[in-house]
Amino acid sequence: MIDNDPYAWLEDVEGEAALAWVAERNAETEAALTRGPGFAPLRKRLRDVLDAPDRIPYTARRGRHLYNFWRDADHPRGLWRRTTLEEYRTPTPAWEVLLDIDALAEAEGAKWLWAGARVRRPDFGRALVCLSRDGGDAVEVREFDLDTLGFVEDGFRLPEAKTRIGWIDEDTVFVGTDTGPGSLTDSGYPRTVRRWRRGTPPEAAETVFEAEKDDVAAAGWHDPTPGFARDFVSRSTDFHHSELHLLTGDGTLVRIDVPADADAYAHRAHLIVVPKSPWLGHPAGSLLAFGFDAFLAGDRTARVLFTPDARTALAGHSWTRNHLILETMHDVSTRIEVLTPAPDGPWTREPLADVPALSAVSVTDTDPDASDEYFLDVSGFLQPSTLYRGTIGGPMETLKQAPARFDTAGLTVAQHFATSEDGTRVPYFVIGPDRTATGPGPALLHGYGGFEVSLTPYYGAVTGRAWLERGGSFVIANIRGGGEYGPAWHRAALGADRPRAYEDFAAVATDLVDRGITTPAMLGASGGSNGGLLMGAMVTRYPELFGAVVADVPLLDMLRFHRLLAGASWTAEYGNPDDPADRAHLEELSPYHRLAGDRTYPPVLLTTSTRDDRVHPGHARKAAARLRELGHRVLLHENTGGGHAGAGDNEQAAHNKALAHTFLWQHLAPADAGR
Repeated sequence: MIDNDPYAWLEDVEGEAALAWVAERNAETEAALTRGPGFAPLRKRLRDVLDAPDRIPYTARRGRHLYNFWRDADHPRGLWRRTTLEEYRTPTPAWEVLLDIDALAEAEGAKWLWAGARVRRPDFGRALVCLSRDGGDAVEVREFDLDTLGFVEDGFRLPEAKTRIGWIDEDTVFVGTDTGPGSLTDSGYPRTVRRWRRGTPPEAAETVFEAEKDDVAAAGWHDPTPGFARDFVSRSTDFHHSELHLLTGDGTLVRIDVPADADAYAHRAHLIVVPKSPWLGHPAGSLLAFGFDAFLAGDRTARVLFTPDARTALAGHSWTRNHLILETMHDVSTRIEVLTPAPDGPWTREPLADVPALSAVSVTDTDPDASDEYFLDVSGFLQPSTLYRGTIGGPMETLKQAPARFDTAGLTVAQHFATSEDGTRVPYFVIGPDRTATGPGPALLHGYGGFEVSLTPYYGAVTGRAWLERGGSFVIANIRGGGEYGPAWHRAALGADRPRAYEDFAAVATDLVDRGITTPAMLGASGGSNGGLLMGAMVTRYPELFGAVVADVPLLDMLRFHRLLAGASWTAEYGNPDDPADRAHLEELSPYHRLAGDRTYPPVLLTTSTRDDRVHPGHARKAAARLRELGHRVLLHENTGGGHAGAGDNEQAAHNKALAHTFLWQHLAPADAGR
């Protein structure tokens, strides 16, 4: 256990000594992983996948246009562009370029990256464009004219901050940003919601709502739906609890009286609620609809749109003008159907599309203001995406089909279930060759296990080229802490119960060996962010199960995380190190503090970004330094840009992925490491 942290100086993100140390570690990593004959060809093949011109350009409808953000070899920072549905149906649509981020970055001498845009409804004439400096969560905001295709001189503009902003009308926005002392929470997010009028300074804008300093954030938004125009504000008291209020015309707040851990929002005449704990006789993870006005008047009569069971959970839902598209997961495979509101009695429901087994379907866009149009993406581990478009009640057309990116000959997909230490049945997917015929081989086990995030089937072209084509098996573990079986699956690994997620992951690793798919020496593990914490737990708790571990942008110091960047916002997930009731279990959870010199660890690759302003790069830096001190095998790669994604463009992403897979293949298949 570390009493006085000797590597605290590495938390100085851009300190001269810290960056010099990082440069030395980067040089070691480059020397160890990039000089073999296979690295450059692998990086190129991965870059080709990421830049492929025949990728599906997914869109978002804004009025008559379909908007898309696109990166390729000629536009590494990307183009914001739009087209019409008629053009989009063609094999090579004509796109109208709205903003060229590469040209903007060059003209201004800044490493701008795209961070999204809020297009004004219902006229769609202006947008609030967000620009990130080299990938950080903090953004600069500028108003953009979608008719003249230029930034608005003297328009809405804000300097770099973790800003939340949205339109009220053509001359007014709701904004939360850094306006000086007291304007941010301890987590670094906006504490206030202000009504900011055009032509006035933001610090003079009227404050309409204020959260507490130890809350996570405050937010405000305007719903412009004709006939249902309303303003709302909320405060996130922690990552999993919040309060929602209707903001009336005279500034009065009307609390929407739903449980603090529920997800709730208004849609036209409805109040939609997803309780995360039992409520009004309905189980956690249900989807409930109330009449909005009736609910405010005290009526708690719910229309039950979905009820979970032990193997089925809510995956998502999307509105069209007259219907609701419901996505559910049964043992982590997606089902999809259409629900239609009924004035009296249950809503009607019918299937929307057939989904192949062990596949995923997702609604990528709808048009809830004007039509019953929807866009639907269907894919699988070995099945490239197909994008469909339809109107509910009408036929569905195939709009785009992505080509195969890797050779699937001899590959299979299977779902298995491991038994965790406490008897829990844990699902996992295996993609790769049939090991009953070939015998054990290299395998890569991936997991996350936190924040109710579900890992569902997807077509991974990078993994396909970098791992599956080489003969490796790729495994996704659906461990507790995620949302694969609803809120209870998440809560089973909260706080002091976080080791349940680690036991689940270890159980999957053991089951892979028992099935003859791999051996401990040929089994690698990977995860990022909270999944990086999972990797730290594997290294310190179950090192004998793995031959190599990769942790990307990891969270590793669980006694300091709440004092580093956005870490204070995660105490509801892990616990608060300043609370004596939580301190003991966090000491046991903290991989950084569990590292020891008298154990044998698998080789570790840690990756991070200097510009990650969410998970502090100090986590990876300090763990690398401690592992080096104790004599363990460790490499560190820190990208200068890229933010929490770890890469700001496709070249960086391809390089990072090539590093990770080269590292894994070197250690898990050393006889074949030159490939």
